[in-house]
Amino acid sequence: MALEDEKSNLFIGKVGGLILVVIGFLLAASGYRYGAAGYMAAGVVFIAIGMLLLMGKVLRRNQHK
Repeated sequence: MALEDEKSNLFIGKVGGLILVVIGFLLAASGYRYGAAGYMAAGVVFIAIGMLLLMGKVLRRNQHK
């Protein structure tokens, strides 16, 4: 049972990270296009959080080997 929970958490982290990176790029691009610094800053924050989730996934995977 614990193994299934760990796999689902890793899957959620990976998919969540990818979604956050895509949303971050879209926000940053729209902020750049319309000159809205708030949207650009929010986009950068979303990208950073998404990258942290993806890096955490890779580090956990490499730790188990």
